[in-house]
Amino acid sequence: MAVCMPLTPGEAQPLVMPFRARAFWILQVIAGVGVIAWSAANWQNADPLRFCAYLLVALLASTLRVSLPGLTGSISVNFLFILIGISELTLPQTMLMGCSPVLVQSLWKLKQRPRYAQLIFQLANTAVAIAVSYGVYHRIAQPFGHSVTLVLLAAAFAYFVTGSALAAALTALTQNKAFRRVWHDGHFWSLPYYLLGAGVAALVSYINVLIGWQTSLLVLPIIYWTYRSYRVYLRRLSQEKDHVESIASLHLRTIEALALAIEAKDHSTFDHLQRVRVYALEVAKELEVPKDEIEALRAASLLHDIGKLAIPEHIINKPGKLTPEEFEKMKIHPLVGAEILERVNFPYPVVPIVRAHHERWDGSGYPYGLRGEEIPMCARILAAVDCLDALNSHRQYRRAVPLPEAMEVVAAESGRAFDPRVVDVLKRRYLELEKLAQTQMTGAGRQRLSTDLRLSNAAAPASGFAPEKLRPLDVITDGNFLSSIAAARQEAQTLFELSHELGNSLSLDDTLSVLSVRLRKLIPYDSIAIYVLREHVLVPEHVSGDNFRVFSSLQIPVGEGVSGWVAAHRKPIVNGDPACEPGYPSDARFSPLRSALAVPLEALSGVVGVLTLYKGEGDAFTSDHLRIMLAVSSKVALSVENALKYQQAENSATTDYLTGLPNARSLFLHLDQEIARCKRTGADMAVLICDLDGFKEINDRFGHLEGNKVLRSFGHGVRSVCREYDYVARMGGDEFVIIAPGLKHEAAADKIAVLDQLAREAGHQVCGTDRLSVSTGMAYYGEDGTDGDQLLAEADRRMYIMKQQHHRKSEEIKPLTAEPELARGNE
Repeated sequence: MAVCMPLTPGEAQPLVMPFRARAFWILQVIAGVGVIAWSAANWQNADPLRFCAYLLVALLASTLRVSLPGLTGSISVNFLFILIGISELTLPQTMLMGCSPVLVQSLWKLKQRPRYAQLIFQLANTAVAIAVSYGVYHRIAQPFGHSVTLVLLAAAFAYFVTGSALAAALTALTQNKAFRRVWHDGHFWSLPYYLLGAGVAALVSYINVLIGWQTSLLVLPIIYWTYRSYRVYLRRLSQEKDHVESIASLHLRTIEALALAIEAKDHSTFDHLQRVRVYALEVAKELEVPKDEIEALRAASLLHDIGKLAIPEHIINKPGKLTPEEFEKMKIHPLVGAEILERVNFPYPVVPIVRAHHERWDGSGYPYGLRGEEIPMCARILAAVDCLDALNSHRQYRRAVPLPEAMEVVAAESGRAFDPRVVDVLKRRYLELEKLAQTQMTGAGRQRLSTDLRLSNAAAPASGFAPEKLRPLDVITDGNFLSSIAAARQEAQTLFELSHELGNSLSLDDTLSVLSVRLRKLIPYDSIAIYVLREHVLVPEHVSGDNFRVFSSLQIPVGEGVSGWVAAHRKPIVNGDPACEPGYPSDARFSPLRSALAVPLEALSGVVGVLTLYKGEGDAFTSDHLRIMLAVSSKVALSVENALKYQQAENSATTDYLTGLPNARSLFLHLDQEIARCKRTGADMAVLICDLDGFKEINDRFGHLEGNKVLRSFGHGVRSVCREYDYVARMGGDEFVIIAPGLKHEAAADKIAVLDQLAREAGHQVCGTDRLSVSTGMAYYGEDGTDGDQLLAEADRRMYIMKQQHHRKSEEIKPLTAEPELARGNE
């Protein structure tokens, strides 16, 4: 009959053991070596044939080993022969017959052999267990005259307790786990096999007494037949286990796929569900929640917001306060989520957790107002963890709160919203849990779903587009009918004037200035910001009112903040929180504004910007204000689009496409303006013309694309070293012109040296060559001419003189470097 051997304690242990585990290992090895040494010193062998037969059968039987699915260890028949040796042989013989098979089992046909430390401990553990069970059999149980069966049961029990306790103790010390859990999960299940082995050993002893010890050798074929049968059974069991694990893995992947569906709906919860899962499971383990409930919590932590699939997206992602009607719609998501998950028929209680994860400890939650212990334990854990991570995450309607501050908020709600026991665990471990969550999220390597793609196929649905619905006008409820008529008439007149003036100018600044002035008469506001969309970022094009500097510095990505959300979803926001704008200070001392009204500016080409009004009072804007904004938004959008197109056309006519500097046309216009100013004021002005020496060689050797990079780099460098009121332009080719008002003669040499250094840096940076330099000619207003043509001609003449000087120097240097160059080529 097969009996379970003690589990090898080191199979799941790391190479480096803690100090306490190492000390215990040393003590155990010393005890085992002492027992083996004593046995060797007291060796006795009265019947060598019998001992050799038993030893040979034990060694053969030790090769019959079956690994157990899901457990660390294996089933062997070694223990059966140890019991036979205890009852019929001396302690030294039993010691040899018990320890020798351990070596065979550890080294015979194993894919991964145990480490030497593991093998030594296993031998020592077996020796100590044999000595203890031998003493129980011969010194404690047998002298009292009990039957052989009972005595062998006592010896088997002693062997099991000693071997399993020592192995579990080392595992617990190494892995820092509770001894009771390690012993119960890893060893206690094998006790029936030890007791059954004691019965088989007693039967062999009876046969030996009645017939002789030779007959007991026939037990080996019986054991082999049992081994084969049990191995077939375990193979089928392993296949069924693999099938169950694959189904469980499929369920888990399905759950994670549903979690991704939730994230696709609610963009602000990206990674939130995974982080909640890590927190919740660790808190549940700390509170010793039953295993089936932990599995339920694993699924519920990912699926608790699945009911949001039934909530309109503009409510979920609204970057502002919800209206009472919107909140009533939001409150149904726990019930909808529970109804969805009821159809899954989970083997553990997931549905009650999802249904109750918004209940509060004091009974003020929803959907049923449960309180205290009425709320499922896992739902209480999920509620606290969900709130903590939500506060620590950036949401459309508020900024993320630092984790310590979020923990303070959750702790303040202990006993009101959350179970105090759950909050206590979070207070002690939230920093540790945060590190664990970050580690697992980093290793997961998940990516966002492709929800931001724009496909060019299928320009329209099969049934065509629906016509746009007209917005109904608000009903007048004012009791004073004449005042309402007068207000409506004034509003209509103002809107008419605004619409007329918006189309009078193609200047973007003029258009937006008119809008801000006229709009204040219709809607009172403290600040106005008109953002223009440039490369998926909203840039403030016109700002006036309070916090002017703050709003002027904002760069709002599409989809973020109040204005970014409006641009992404093409829907207005009433009474949003200005603090949600990226870059806006969240501290109340520096952000007095409390309400925001934003509408998208949709033109023929799509959204061109966002018009946002801000006010210091909370909930300051009404539906009438929204109606006015919607009435003017389309006209404003068209005006902004036309102004942007005109600005783009104007820039392309006066700007060099390659360097971004003004072109020749813009240069002549500006030069005429500066000359006129000098004539009026008598001021000085210098005109510098720069020509890059060696640029043709760069084009020939490296190509025109690299040459363009050199021009671009040099142009940016010149602009950076000039004064704010200097004018830098590209006149054509590799020639640049600088108009420098007030530049003195003594500063000219320094300016030319700086320009030459810029040219060398540009050549070295782009092409890795130091051959590039610059020739600069300079002319002064009054001394060298009084109009643009005269100044440019004189500066150009002096530039060519310098270029000829540079050319002669290079010709003088060239013979000196020819011989080294030739020698280098011969190498």
